[in-house]
Amino acid sequence: MINRKNNDSFRRSSSSSSPGDKIPGTRVQLIDAEGVNQGVVNKSEALEQAEFSGFDLVMLAEKGPEGVPLVKILDLGKSLYEKKKKATEAKKKQKVIKIKELKLRPSIGDHDLQIKVKQAIEFFNEGKRVKVTLMFRGREVTSRNEVGPELFQKFEKMLSDAGIENLSFENESKIGKVWSKVYFTK
Repeated sequence: MINRKNNDSFRRSSSSSSPGDKIPGTRVQLIDAEGVNQGVVNKSEALEQAEFSGFDLVMLAEKGPEGVPLVKILDLGKSLYEKKKKATEAKKKQKVIKIKELKLRPSIGDHDLQIKVKQAIEFFNEGKRVKVTLMFRGREVTSRNEVGPELFQKFEKMLSDAGIENLSFENESKIGKVWSKVYFTK
């Protein structure tokens, strides 16, 4: 196993650019590796301290309280790793909402509608939301204002008869030939 702390081949050479080279101005307000404010110092002195400690000089703000760039001596690789790790932890804790879609037609038979209701019940039991899309084709579009609400009410009644309580919906959409509602249980 290679000990990377003592192996100079893994360290950045002084000829390559470091984050400290891009800091504007000749004077900076320095915070050292322990977090102690060293006050306003020359940029070259701050770069020397960073190189001596084996860390990077990173600009935190272009204008600090003293009116000069605010810089800190820290291990940039470690800092970026910790930020990335926090972001992945936050992403793991997020709750992902899954939406399953059921497509219906106005001329759907009773048995077919019962199968769609059974599928919706399975999705609700898995904790998912269900998007019910009602698609009209051709001459069906002319009767959509009568058939559409009637079919959605029939679907909701069949769900309540099947034991799904606290049923709510959001995002009701009536765009042209396609109507949809997203149902969820509370």
